[in-house]
Amino acid sequence: MTAEWVRVCTACDRPVSAGHDRSAPRGSAISGVSLRRSFRGGVQNGVSLRSHDYRGSFGDDGVRRQVRRTVPEVPAEAGLVVEDPASGFCGAVVKVDVREVTLEDRHGGRRVFPLRPAAFVFEGAPATLVVPKAAPKGPGRSASGSVHVANLKARTARASRIWVEGIHDAALVETVWGHDLRVEGIVVEPMHGMDDLAAAVADFGPAPHRRLGILVDHLVAGSKETRAAQAVVGPNVLVTGHPFVDVWQAVKPSVVGIREWPVIPRGTDWKTGVCDTLRWGEPSDGARRVLGAVRSFRDLESDLIGAVEHLIDFVTVTD
Repeated sequence: MTAEWVRVCTACDRPVSAGHDRSAPRGSAISGVSLRRSFRGGVQNGVSLRSHDYRGSFGDDGVRRQVRRTVPEVPAEAGLVVEDPASGFCGAVVKVDVREVTLEDRHGGRRVFPLRPAAFVFEGAPATLVVPKAAPKGPGRSASGSVHVANLKARTARASRIWVEGIHDAALVETVWGHDLRVEGIVVEPMHGMDDLAAAVADFGPAPHRRLGILVDHLVAGSKETRAAQAVVGPNVLVTGHPFVDVWQAVKPSVVGIREWPVIPRGTDWKTGVCDTLRWGEPSDGARRVLGAVRSFRDLESDLIGAVEHLIDFVTVTD
């Protein structure tokens, strides 16, 4: 910074230059020239002597402007390297939630820091770490594992039907495949037993546009269910099933909190025997326990899953 004396007009308070009118303006009592010390920035040895550049710091009214720097928000993606300036700890993001972030340095050491505005340094500048936005979710899945159709309006029911042996079979099918069935317009009806199946099928009147799928329990070689099924199968009638004595057994034991389904002696009602052995109370209590535990196809044995899927494919052919 250098100083020099300059001549200043006492009338207008401006530096006197060649040709300057020094006459006092009207109403002025004094006219003349005074000497004042003026401080000016300069350059010495190639270095600016200006202590600070205030250009743009003040408004027209002479009030200093409040300059606010915008600190960028940086998603705390895994692997992002940042520094905590307060401690000097530098590391990569390994974990983040709405309150804090965990950093790991090159030595494997980890530290947890709160997520605060402008609390970190990223690429040499202050930064605010934020939780990364979740990736867009894909289509949801139904309980059967199929693509879930949003805002579904059930289509008009087809003429084709799926029959199951009882209300528990129907409840399981509805829990797992209900969404699929509404998409396809297929109605599931309980038969309440296999007695006189041939007559019931004849009354239904299967046809190419009116197919019938039947789900049977204990469909094994030599059983009465197998013999009844063989008597009704045809081009428009499909019978599938599972090898279990009752549809409860098609629910994985772990789902209802047991290691395995108990073996019930022949001649004893299977549901009653199971509830007595496991101390579940009445069969109605056992039904609530078993059916209430099933949430998706993962809770069922593959024999039942395959049988139901086969029936749905069969009855949903183009009308």
